[in-house]
Amino acid sequence: MLLRRTQPLLGRALPRARAWGPGRRAHHGGPPREADVPFARAAIGSFFQGAPSLGNQYAEDALLRGGLKRLLPPQVFAEVTQDLQRFGARVSGEILSLGQECEANPPRLQQFDGWGRRVDHILTCPAWKKLKDISAEEGLIAIGYERKYARWSRVYQVAKLFLFSPSSGVFLCPLAMTDGATKVLEVMNSSGPPGEALGHLTSRDPEHFWTSGQWMTERKGGSDVAYGTETVALPQEDGTYKLFGFKWFTSATDADMTLTLARIMDARGSVIKGTRGLSLFFLKLRDEQGRLNGLEIQRLKEKLGTRQLATAELLLDGAQAHLISQEGRGVATIANMLNITRIYNAIGAVSFMRRVVNMAREYATQRFVFGKLIKDHPLHTQTLAQMEVQTRGGLLLVLEMGRLLGLEETNAASAQDSHLLRLLTSVIKLYTAKQAMAVVSEGLECFGGQGYMEDTSLAGILRDTQVLTIWEGTTNVLALDTLHVLTRSQGQVLQAFSASVQEKVARASQQPELAPSARRLQDALGRLAGQLEGLQGHSNSMEMAARALAYTLARIYIGALLVEHAAWAEASPSDIYASQRWCGQDLCPLDTAQRAGCYGADAVGRDMALVYEASPALHGEESTRAA
Repeated sequence: MLLRRTQPLLGRALPRARAWGPGRRAHHGGPPREADVPFARAAIGSFFQGAPSLGNQYAEDALLRGGLKRLLPPQVFAEVTQDLQRFGARVSGEILSLGQECEANPPRLQQFDGWGRRVDHILTCPAWKKLKDISAEEGLIAIGYERKYARWSRVYQVAKLFLFSPSSGVFLCPLAMTDGATKVLEVMNSSGPPGEALGHLTSRDPEHFWTSGQWMTERKGGSDVAYGTETVALPQEDGTYKLFGFKWFTSATDADMTLTLARIMDARGSVIKGTRGLSLFFLKLRDEQGRLNGLEIQRLKEKLGTRQLATAELLLDGAQAHLISQEGRGVATIANMLNITRIYNAIGAVSFMRRVVNMAREYATQRFVFGKLIKDHPLHTQTLAQMEVQTRGGLLLVLEMGRLLGLEETNAASAQDSHLLRLLTSVIKLYTAKQAMAVVSEGLECFGGQGYMEDTSLAGILRDTQVLTIWEGTTNVLALDTLHVLTRSQGQVLQAFSASVQEKVARASQQPELAPSARRLQDALGRLAGQLEGLQGHSNSMEMAARALAYTLARIYIGALLVEHAAWAEASPSDIYASQRWCGQDLCPLDTAQRAGCYGADAVGRDMALVYEASPALHGEESTRAA
């Protein structure tokens, strides 16, 4: 998977060098001295730009504190905020330093020992191991399953992961897969070794805490596991299975265990093709002596970002595994895992946005250009405000997902809540990933040339953010999943979505400052329903509209969350302004694109001609057809 440290630039602003200009005299009388020449060693002084510093990341996030206070019961909030205040300081100190160390010391593969024996050890730095220990100590997985605060535990966990993510050297990735595996094992009520693993995954004891991998991608790659999964499972007399196959992309390959898909081979040597042939298996990577469990690590992947994270190609050559799904129900079983990992993806995306905005905001208070601090240039502050609005919207959406997930896991969810959770899981992942790419890229511009330098750590944030649009489903794949959810429910999911939006903006409709935003959201809802009705029965048009549809759902729902928060009795003027800014944009890009003719009957042909105008592939196909 995914993510990595958001190594901010720490340190105090250094004193600026002496100003030079036409009116300055070198010294009293006589010719100039070398010391008076601007770039002589004696005169150049310290570097002109100071690095932005980070304070307590919880104390400095007014929306996070306000959102938790609004959502949580008073006693729960009092306890949670005390822990997060403490943790916010640890995040910008110890955890940040460890994340930076992981970036400087990425994992490496030792395939053979000095005597030529194959060992396949993934060597990680001490900081990576320490981050695993901290994850256990802080209960980053345990919080969600101890359920000390019942349905509110997931909201608390989301907030803590949000603080942890951008400092953690991408350790959010193994935590995402660990939480996803925990969810699957809990739902399946697994026994034997898989059931025993559940206690390790939720442990607060670093000596017993395990992380999990997730091995779904094979040589054919991509999200189409029904077509791409070739791994086979041979039944054994003791009830276990031996797996044989090649996993082309395995994240967190240094984990203690993993879940993986395979096809069970019958006595005749046959397997069932397609989704119906896939089952889900549990396996440990090593035995008690540290020997690999029928695995060979072929190589570590060379990636654009997330270089702190061990990602490998693996050969499964008789790996012992345990079946944890019903036979042929592997894809259905991993649905719970995907819900968790996609929410984690969104947490990572929003946390990167928050980190870059915080850094850019602080930098603007010390960088002096064109006669004043850049915070005093209205255009620059307006840009920061746009980034802040995007970040606030994303943060409220991940907190909402924590709320919905907590309701589901404690059997407190209504039918409307369940429909929303299923719909928004894909929407939140695809939309926040795109938000993050835009905000982080804009954030690098806020530092000028320094934003492009590797040794400032800013470039690395952008590289790490890019994986969020790809991992656990690309934007188009998830847009099609969103469309599938809507169409399969025969209107129930859309009705639940609309009802939730109306409930959230109801109070705001009575407040003069918020009423215009509420009306825009209600108008966008009407246009969304109208366009969906018009697209019914036109499969090509529906598919082409899927991305704009997902964006529309995201913008409307985030707008409703911002307006709901702004209508809260303790909302600040900034909360109100943020909701107004959000609702001032195009809330229904589906309607806008349809009016522009993007989904008409001839749109597919026109798009094909536009993209492949000079392509030999298209002209060759046309020539073949003509012949």
